[in-house]
Amino acid sequence: MAEEEKKFSKQLLGKTVVSKTGKRFGEVGDIVFETRSGELIHIILTNPTSYTEKLELEKDKENKILIPFSAVIAIGDFLVVAEEDII
Repeated sequence: MAEEEKKFSKQLLGKTVVSKTGKRFGEVGDIVFETRSGELIHIILTNPTSYTEKLELEKDKENKILIPFSAVIAIGDFLVVAEEDII
């Protein structure tokens, strides 16, 4: 990743998570990462939409919806995920 492409995690918090087709999932509430390597593991959703609730996605102990960071395909005004990678 080139230097200009780096993002700080606080820049991602609160961004709206959408699919490639524009379906809204919710907002980035937090990010789970591996502390030793810094690898990003999951995005924790806040304010999930009713569409997201129906998908039966993985949840944490607090029943918050988790989206694998590997499904993220773009970060800009929105965080875009590949829906086929999370269902």
